[in-house]
Amino acid sequence: MPAQTHISKLILTNFRNYATLAVDLAPGAVVFSGDNGAGKTNLLEAISLLTPGRGLRRAPYADVAREGGDGGFALHARLDGPEGQIEIGTGVSVADGEGGRRVRINGAAARSADDMLEWLRVVWLTPAMDALFTGPAADRRRFLDRLVLAIDPGHGQRALDYEKAMRGRNRLLTEGTRDDRWFEAIETQMAETGVAIAAARAELVRLLAAMIDRLPETGTFPQADISLAGDLENEVSTAPAVDVEERFRRALADGRDRDRAAGRTLEGPHRSDLVVRHRPKAMPAELCSTGEQKALLVGIVVSHARLTGEMSGMTPILLLDEIAAHLDGGRRAALFSILEELNCQAFMTGTDAALFSSLKGRAQFLTVDHGKVEPTEDS
Repeated sequence: MPAQTHISKLILTNFRNYATLAVDLAPGAVVFSGDNGAGKTNLLEAISLLTPGRGLRRAPYADVAREGGDGGFALHARLDGPEGQIEIGTGVSVADGEGGRRVRINGAAARSADDMLEWLRVVWLTPAMDALFTGPAADRRRFLDRLVLAIDPGHGQRALDYEKAMRGRNRLLTEGTRDDRWFEAIETQMAETGVAIAAARAELVRLLAAMIDRLPETGTFPQADISLAGDLENEVSTAPAVDVEERFRRALADGRDRDRAAGRTLEGPHRSDLVVRHRPKAMPAELCSTGEQKALLVGIVVSHARLTGEMSGMTPILLLDEIAAHLDGGRRAALFSILEELNCQAFMTGTDAALFSSLKGRAQFLTVDHGKVEPTEDS
């Protein structure tokens, strides 16, 4: 079983509705309860920023900074894990501006936010993701890429490089540029990074599908059949990467007139999709009930947590926002048992602490009340 890495202390400054907050946290399950709008999800958002990206809300930094503050924010976490105690700090100062989130690890400036992945992995499940199977493909790609990042830390940089190159190509298209040399340079970079993205996604889906197969066939959380809908993702499974890169590069070159008319690039991994089916019912996930979709999603996330633990040697920290909303008592009990089996720190939120009563004595219960976080009475 992978050793647990957990956050033992979280300090926030000018973050959302928290002017200042310092809270000690226990390993294992942590339950935040309180009224809607009290700041429970804000705490999970802060923890989600201990990993590369914009966090679980994908909010601009200006929105994260507390209203009435100086325009910046800071968060600090103390981690306890197999490597001992690690201090991670991140935030934005007024001088940094929108693009300047800084990261410090044990007091030293990190090269990038990706350096945090050496010490912890964070995965989340939020109410907004309840529409994952019925919403746009972009949401499912984002979900998939977050799962890949937890196992392959280099995936985030590849995605950024691809997006930057694609924006450059789209700019050439809309400006009416006809210089082939500019296009060739950008399209070569898009082919290299795009195929690497597709290969990482395909490998994640292959490994995750094998892990999902280990779920009980008649378990509380149904097995899902997962696959990728995308030319590159399908090709990298059957052809050498260099051949797929060349095919994609030629396709981009041949499609310039079509893309120029559209004003954007119409082929590539930015158009791919994650396809999920409810295996026991042989039904597309988007046609399942809300409860079935939630159970499928939970099954995928816990399977991914197991996979991350086996691949990286560290079980991810799980952020489960309003997790009890569509889970009946049996499913809640099954989830709590799985979380204990995973040996992970899992943060869960809910308006009613009673929904987590079966965890009494096995979890830390904290009440959130508009900028304050205190131990829950009778917990």
